[in-house]
Amino acid sequence: MKHFFYLLFFTVLLSSCGGSKNTSRTYRETTTSTTSQAGSSASINIVNRAKSFEGVRYKYGGMDKRGMDCSGLVYTCFQEENITMPRISRDMAKQGKRIALNQISAGDLVFFQTNKNRKVINHVGLVVDRKDGEVFFIHSTTSRGVIISSLNENYWKRAFVEVRRVI
Repeated sequence: MKHFFYLLFFTVLLSSCGGSKNTSRTYRETTTSTTSQAGSSASINIVNRAKSFEGVRYKYGGMDKRGMDCSGLVYTCFQEENITMPRISRDMAKQGKRIALNQISAGDLVFFQTNKNRKVINHVGLVVDRKDGEVFFIHSTTSRGVIISSLNENYWKRAFVEVRRVI
């Protein structure tokens, strides 16, 4: 029975907050950024708060610099602006309004299904920038912790479900 719980725990761990494959692209911030065009000071603050966690290791259920999971990152950053969000990514996907990908801006949330056997949203990221048609989002992956990735990466393109605007 003990082995069953260990197996169940590791299955959940590996399927939550999608482990990012090694990617050929890395995000490099430039001085011209759409973050400043996000529209509200709340979204700018949320994005900046999220970036302060870049490099933090992954920890299931984590919500601070000692370790962070994907929904913990979003929850913590929105909480900083006194915006209460659900703690689980699939519940976060019910907040705000669904918008078209071409309307995306910094502060929006992107949702993914990283486990194709389970047709549920299990990963969330926060859009930090949009440049030349490419969308960059910050999130926490099991393999690399809190990183910035591109929606153009094949892994994320295939797993993408929707984008939602909460603020």
